Amino acid sequence: MIRARLCSQNPHKLEELRAALPGWELELLEANGYPAEDGATYYENARAKALFGRAHVKPSPWTIGEDSGIEAAALGGRPGVRSARWADDGVARLLEEVAAADDRRVRYVCELVCLTPDRELRGTGILDGTLATAPSGSEGFGYDPIFVPAGETRTVAELGNAWKRRHSHRARAARALLAAAPS
Repeated sequence: MIRARLCSQNPHKLEELRAALPGWELELLEANGYPAEDGATYYENARAKALFGRAHVKPSPWTIGEDSGIEAAALGGRPGVRSARWADDGVARLLEEVAAADDRRVRYVCELVCLTPDRELRGTGILDGTLATAPSGSEGFGYDPIFVPAGETRTVAELGNAWKRRHSHRARAARALLAAAPS
């Protein structure tokens, strides 16, 4: 059993990663003063969170930092690494900025950085899709009501949390992390 602390204050991400990391005992890191997400990449932000966590736990639990975002092709990849801080209502702003664009391709990106007492492990996950014209669905969080995964006709929020736990960018990053972890 691997014991790890997710260096996040987002219980939705904890739920997704618990489902995606079988055999891991995963808890949120209870701490104040998380580092600002001001890195230029998802990796930099995720690593900063994992390093923050290492300073707050005993050596045995591993720490996991996570950063993720949505990238719109019509906006040159924005909001990207700034997705969580892009606007008070990121969904409305993204729909507004892409409204007149012919290119509605988007992708979710997730980077996980796991620090053990003696090494760093990484996992990256990408989910391609298109941007819906209006929000739809009640599950998930963030941009899920407007993200239609490739090969689907419904948004992630319509497909639901069970679908998301298996297929999301975060689930894909977790599988990559599992593949990198020592057995």
